[in-house]
Amino acid sequence: MSATPGHRPPWPVTLSALEHYAYCPRQAGLILLEDAFTDDAATVRGTLAHRRVHDPGQESRPRVRTLRALPVWHDELGLTGVCDVVEIHPDGTVLPVEHKSGAYRPGGAADVQVAAQAICLEQRLSTRIDTAAIYAMADRRRHTVAVDAAMRQRVARITEQVREVIKSQALPAPAADARCRRCSMNTGCMPKVLAKRPRFEKLRGALFTPAPETEWDD
Repeated sequence: MSATPGHRPPWPVTLSALEHYAYCPRQAGLILLEDAFTDDAATVRGTLAHRRVHDPGQESRPRVRTLRALPVWHDELGLTGVCDVVEIHPDGTVLPVEHKSGAYRPGGAADVQVAAQAICLEQRLSTRIDTAAIYAMADRRRHTVAVDAAMRQRVARITEQVREVIKSQALPAPAADARCRRCSMNTGCMPKVLAKRPRFEKLRGALFTPAPETEWDD
């Protein structure tokens, strides 16, 4: 990433960190601060499914040029990462396509990741991208993601939130909700245990209240 002389570039944030944070801030914190990532069946399926798109290269089909594993970045936002697939069409349209092994969730964390890819591609290719796509391998179809003003603001906001986690070196609080059942890091995170900690502290305080100091006569 280039930098203006005398200007300190922002702390880099990876595109994958945006997805992790958008899904669960604590998940992102565990990965970024403790390098604690745990595989499960779903993550292994995703790794295997990404083998082809993660191999750098390009190919040309009728009227479409396809780039795979394309490195991208954004100087102002401090984003960096790799696009699974980028399609370049004859009319100049650039379409990033993120591949996911599971089912598509509209408005979910994957939308943030692929929108951030579009924003990075705009800078690298000097173009405007208003649409991105997610290919969900579970249903074998593409889902369109609008890269509109609201999504751009969401990407910028989450980028700063991720950066704050890195700077503060503090783990976000656990979610302890339905997301935890789908998270491969559930066991190490212990969301239900930690979510009840305030209650535990309150009960402990009630049970073990220090006795008032007593003055003794000489």
